[in-house]
Amino acid sequence: MKDYINIGPTPCEEDCAQLGTPDYREKALAECKRFIQLLRKKFGPEPEDARLAIKWFEHDFGSYCEVVCFYDTDIQESVDYALRCEGETPATWEDV
Repeated sequence: MKDYINIGPTPCEEDCAQLGTPDYREKALAECKRFIQLLRKKFGPEPEDARLAIKWFEHDFGSYCEVVCFYDTDIQESVDYALRCEGETPATWEDV
């Protein structure tokens, strides 16, 4: 079965674009793309049936995006990768 886990928009100790500010969409997308590159650098490429992606969510104040890891619950390597991305998320942009 397919599922996903939220990773966040940026490393946990870094500032991120704020919903409602000018150019939020462009800034947030750039941050998420950079974050995906950092995750791949730290954890390697996604295994079969896992995929890092940007997902948009609705909120009372508008849509916001975060990096998520889609995975297949029936493939352990896929599950392990997603859990590692969430549990060992880089704290800063330099944390590799």
